[in-house]
Amino acid sequence: MHGQEEESTKTKVTTTSKRRRVVKASSSSSTTEYFPEKRKMDDLWKSMFLVGTEWHNMESLYNCNWDFSNLENAFEEENGGVLYGKRVYLFSYTEGLTDTINCKAINVPVVVAVVSPFPPSDKIAVCSIQLATEEIVPMKKMKMDWIPYVPLAYRDKQAALEYRLKSKSKESQIFVLGCTQRRAGLRNLKLENQMKYEYCVPYYYPLVDNQERSTCVHIVFPAEPAPVYCKYDWEDDSLEILVDELVDEEKLCGEDQITEFRNFVRQKVREAKKADREAEEARQKAIEDMDEETIAGYNNMKIYKFYPVNTPEFPPLPSKTLYVNRYYGKAHEYM
Repeated sequence: MHGQEEESTKTKVTTTSKRRRVVKASSSSSTTEYFPEKRKMDDLWKSMFLVGTEWHNMESLYNCNWDFSNLENAFEEENGGVLYGKRVYLFSYTEGLTDTINCKAINVPVVVAVVSPFPPSDKIAVCSIQLATEEIVPMKKMKMDWIPYVPLAYRDKQAALEYRLKSKSKESQIFVLGCTQRRAGLRNLKLENQMKYEYCVPYYYPLVDNQERSTCVHIVFPAEPAPVYCKYDWEDDSLEILVDELVDEEKLCGEDQITEFRNFVRQKVREAKKADREAEEARQKAIEDMDEETIAGYNNMKIYKFYPVNTPEFPPLPSKTLYVNRYYGKAHEYM
């Protein structure tokens, strides 16, 4: 009798395919707690480096319960997933959107899936709007690379072997853009090199130049008592009207400073046009060096963009767009 009482006070644990039930014994009544089981790719989006995101924002973004089940479902056959059985390269970054319900700006993680027989690029762009500079560097210089992703269910040694065998046949092959640079190690880097990570933009050479070329330059004109910040579109804006506006706002004064500002803007426009021209020449050179198989791979490349799913914690996101960045242009579809 006493043994039966002891046994009845033990915690009983049962598991189903959907949830885990824990029954805690009590002298008067029992309570049941439910813990959702982790999905097979529950940590998929978190395995990616948030390219171009400020270091101080990363931890809070990763700690949010963003729901990317739409991305996970895209790899499932029964869901008619567009990524099922494909070789896929994934990268993530953030977009600034407006939460219309709470009337505030929020950073939202976005995942881009590139279906391709080979990595879309081994380079990364480092772009600084403030300094009006652009540099294309090897990913490895920024400690980034395409890393194979193994779903949670296949993390032990035997299961990992089975997963590799299945991946050669019908399972999707997934690679994520990761980074081995850790925030703790930033203190050993110069501030300039720390900031480069926040200026990174995923990069590749498109075979077809369908990008919408920007004709806008960001101006940071050194002046006293404060620098002059503005934008100038060399196709749509008038430099003289811009100068008049800045004079009215008392940001520019005196003929010498106004003349210096005009020359400064013209120089930035020349630099931007030169950068566009050199980028186009580099793209053409890269295409000329490609073999037929590589060209075919680029021609058949598909790009999908995934936003987090709406949840009670995160209301519907406004202003969803196909646009990825100036190098990738637009995705074929967003979800």
